[in-house]
Amino acid sequence: MSKKLYVGNLPFSTNEDEIRNLFAAYGDVESVNLIVDRETGRLRGFGFVEMSPEGADAAMEALDGKAFGGRDLRVNEAQERQPRSGGYGAPRRNSW
Repeated sequence: MSKKLYVGNLPFSTNEDEIRNLFAAYGDVESVNLIVDRETGRLRGFGFVEMSPEGADAAMEALDGKAFGGRDLRVNEAQERQPRSGGYGAPRRNSW
């Protein structure tokens, strides 16, 4: 079973290979998913890395707050995404 890490505050110029190499020093990296803006195609500054639980724990300990590409990384265990409401805050009501 693997553990998924959230990696934030990434430089916009980074790529998946750089992140894979950075995390590979701590264990086997199963996947790297950098999040890209749909409209611009530009990196949004965060992503996810999946790796073995032992490697993930070591990577969190070593890399959280570490400077990478001129920015201090944020590395922690990814949380399940919360469901989003479909509107702008208030639930819709039928007007008929």
